[in-house]
Amino acid sequence: MLIRAFTLLLLAITSVPAIAEKAATLTIYTHPSFAAEWGPGPAVKEAFEQTCDCQIHYVVLNSGGDILQRLRLEGESTQADLVLGLDTATMETTRQTGLLGNHEADLAALELPIDWKDPVFVPYDWGYFAFVYDTEQLPNPPESLEALIAAPDDLKIIIQDPRTSTPGLGLLLWMRHVYGNQAPEKWQQLSGKILTTTKSWSDGYFSLFMNGEAPMILSYSTSPAYHMAVDKTDRYQAVEFKEGHYLQVEVAALVKSSDKKDLSRAFLDFMLSADFQRHIPLKNVMYPATDLGDELPAVFDQLIQPTEALYFGPKAVNENRREWLNEWLDAMTR
Repeated sequence: MLIRAFTLLLLAITSVPAIAEKAATLTIYTHPSFAAEWGPGPAVKEAFEQTCDCQIHYVVLNSGGDILQRLRLEGESTQADLVLGLDTATMETTRQTGLLGNHEADLAALELPIDWKDPVFVPYDWGYFAFVYDTEQLPNPPESLEALIAAPDDLKIIIQDPRTSTPGLGLLLWMRHVYGNQAPEKWQQLSGKILTTTKSWSDGYFSLFMNGEAPMILSYSTSPAYHMAVDKTDRYQAVEFKEGHYLQVEVAALVKSSDKKDLSRAFLDFMLSADFQRHIPLKNVMYPATDLGDELPAVFDQLIQPTEALYFGPKAVNENRREWLNEWLDAMTR
């Protein structure tokens, strides 16, 4: 009896580590269009978890701007191991928080319109901002930024707030790149055509534009790819502007205070693999950051191809962002 009790006790003791041991959880702060059921997040989660003894947990914030603000507020006490959903317009401001660490990733596979050697941020996709229009409501859209600004005020458009939305900030930079110091005056001229300014891209696109509230919305040159490939319709198209289109590169980075840096770096390496990148074109509806070859959906050949990529470096954006935002606010409230 004593031997049996001792055996049972021994079995209980030796089984404790197996019961207590749990897979590591990688916490990623991101935005709705990545983590949503229709976005790349679920497929990426499944694919990465097959490569590690881990689980991915997405914390979904409204936009790239909200990711930055949440990280700032939490500081070194943040639960995030990674942030995914920042871009070239917000990365320098985020870098200066001092909360991010170097990625140590091999970037040789990158295929971007610009050279990339940043030690902190790893790109996972890219695209051009563009105005998408409903061909049934607006068969002849303005074909330049200047033509849009000069259009009658009964042409209504939807844009996003540059303080909270990366596309909104992209339009701010687009206007500044084209018009320089005349940008505030051009904003005033454009203001009569703005039906509403939404906090995030998804608020404007799905809730308003797709319900016919306005015939034109600030989005991406790649947005029609989803409608053509998934919805099987050519109704929604992007218009190519003669002045060129502003370039966005979306990025991820590891958080310096994370106790899972090795796992975070493994995920950043995984981002540049085909198992991650193949989910970008039709789930994040952007260009992949690496060459997918024949895996790139054929509908991408039908998209507009801007002749000029407009772009401010991250440092220039960081140095001027507050001034340009104040100009925009002043123009919108006059």
